[in-house]
Amino acid sequence: MSDTPQNTAVWFEIPVTDLDAAQRFYEEVLAISMTRNDDGPNPMVMFSSMADMGVSGHLYPGKPAGAGTGNTIHLAVSGPLEKAMERVTTAGGQVVSPAIDIPAGSFFYATDPDGNSIGLF
Repeated sequence: MSDTPQNTAVWFEIPVTDLDAAQRFYEEVLAISMTRNDDGPNPMVMFSSMADMGVSGHLYPGKPAGAGTGNTIHLAVSGPLEKAMERVTTAGGQVVSPAIDIPAGSFFYATDPDGNSIGLF
């Protein structure tokens, strides 16, 4: 790396079976625009850049981990968590916990349409 990261976590990758459908899911749930990039050896869809934090990631065509075996990626959402929960369900995912309060804020667990575990703050 040419830059020394400020954070321990700097990049994440989420494997999905249908790149276009996954892009629609994450754009709807997170209320963001994502960018598709076909320049490398595999197509990918990039999450919005968080350059000031040094953290971002992408979706890529791959085999998601089995239920309960993969990592959980925590992502930020704007607005009330209840609205984000509704967007998860509407977009084809599943809410798997109620809102959980911790000192840093509130979040809930969900799965995307491929069963990838996500936490939404």
